[in-house]
Amino acid sequence: MDSTATNWIWVYYQQIVENSVTVGRWIRMWYEHIVHGLEDGTYHFDQKRANEVINFIERYTHHHEGPLAPGLIKLEVWQKAFLSVVYGIVDDTGKRQFREIVLLIGRKQGKTALLSGLGCHHLFKDGGYGARVYVCAPKLEQSRLCYEGIYQTIRQEPMMDRMTKRRRTDLYIEKNNSSAQPLAFSAKKSDGLNISMAICDEFGAWQGEPGLRQAEVVKSSQGARPEPLLFYISTANFVEGGLYDEILKRSTAVLNGTSKETRLAPFLYMIDDPEKWNDINELRKSLPNLGVSVGIDYMLEEIAVAEGSLSKKSEFLTKYCNIQQSSSLAWFTAQDVRKCFGNSFTLEDFRHSYGLGGIDLSQTTDLTAAVIVVQKGGVNYFFTHFFLPANKLDEATARDGLPYAVYVQRGLMSLSGENFVDYHDVHRWFDDLRRKYEIVALKVGYDRYSAQYLVDEMKTNGYQMSDVYQGPNLTGVLNDIEGLVKDGKLQCADDNDLMKVHMMDCALKLEANSNRKQLVKINANRHIDGMAALTDAMCMYHNHWEELQNLLVNAR
Repeated sequence: MDSTATNWIWVYYQQIVENSVTVGRWIRMWYEHIVHGLEDGTYHFDQKRANEVINFIERYTHHHEGPLAPGLIKLEVWQKAFLSVVYGIVDDTGKRQFREIVLLIGRKQGKTALLSGLGCHHLFKDGGYGARVYVCAPKLEQSRLCYEGIYQTIRQEPMMDRMTKRRRTDLYIEKNNSSAQPLAFSAKKSDGLNISMAICDEFGAWQGEPGLRQAEVVKSSQGARPEPLLFYISTANFVEGGLYDEILKRSTAVLNGTSKETRLAPFLYMIDDPEKWNDINELRKSLPNLGVSVGIDYMLEEIAVAEGSLSKKSEFLTKYCNIQQSSSLAWFTAQDVRKCFGNSFTLEDFRHSYGLGGIDLSQTTDLTAAVIVVQKGGVNYFFTHFFLPANKLDEATARDGLPYAVYVQRGLMSLSGENFVDYHDVHRWFDDLRRKYEIVALKVGYDRYSAQYLVDEMKTNGYQMSDVYQGPNLTGVLNDIEGLVKDGKLQCADDNDLMKVHMMDCALKLEANSNRKQLVKINANRHIDGMAALTDAMCMYHNHWEELQNLLVNAR
């Protein structure tokens, strides 16, 4: 095969389609997205730029430890496809399409050697004059691991070694005024940097706010660069609520087609089925270099150890399978969401029906949502109504970038109260359903932290209220919702645009060991109030179907 004329994206995609390589669903989705984008003109491919980096790596990059050192790296097809996407996919101006690259991959897959080569390529070739490469990690000794890999790679090549001066804090190439440096967490020290290439190594271990803040500072430091590169590279880890969760939610939203991001390239090598964690064929999905950089016999030994210890199993799931013990993934694909919308029913179409309700109250100043779910012909149709304080309309519109005034005009939302939602309006909405349309909510689920006066008022007026705790205890309900969505049996009756946004902004926080899940936001700035209210209503179905099904089927 003539490497100079080979599009490795197509080669790898063909292997995926023919099942001659084993990949997980996220990798399959990503390469389907890339190939379809090349076919329809969304993306453009620059063969020369892709070949340049592949050839550089294989010609100059050496293993610097292990049995293959100091030999040259030989790239596998998946690695060549990865590099072709990152460096060969360009926008209409001929510049790189992707600026943030996520590579989530299991342990012992050669990622440090690959990144060392990419660091050298950026210093001597791709970054141009004044290139600045930073390897970032929470502590300096961690960031030095990949940084030392770059240095050891340079030392193996006499020409690059002669050009490079190792100073106290960095590697410096005087000829093109370029440098590489390790960087530990310090948002203050990172301000003012002009980074052209950043490697966020083992980002799965970047904890909480410090990790998120450091990543944001690094990203913002690249604003003046015309073609910056920001690599997020890691195995999974045990840290919750940090950069890993944020990156994984963004990545899966891109893959699901529910994100507007165009510069993020997610390569998520993860197993699909945690129940098959000890199956070698399943492990190929998270370990694409299995049999190359890590032997099958070695992995069988690791599996045997993990099978005898819960703690070792947990570590194995995290480090080899890339299953975070608690992580968050975007919930629905764009196709799933589209299945639920497109109807044009009115409440009049459901006159004289029984249903189940759900309420998600705001924290006094934000959106409140109420839902009624009515079954008709075996399909669960839902109407959602939103409430927003009148004086918050302009602020919420600017903050969320959504046309809330239009939603009010269309009757999908009511302005309620001035600075705080008047929860009596929620009660009145259910009363209007009952009085005007004879749509009776037999049970109404509400967040247990809801305003007690609303609950008491509705109970006094004959509603059977049931508090719902929105935690991992709702795993069965969330599974029900997902199954109904995929089967097309959960439908937004009135094609509510705002509800569609809330559905796309949902993520699930997963617990790998227990398979439990919890509804969360795709990120902190999004809203999922409508889906939370729908979940409360579907919890009523889950808990009370047996006793109420004769009424809820609305067979009369």
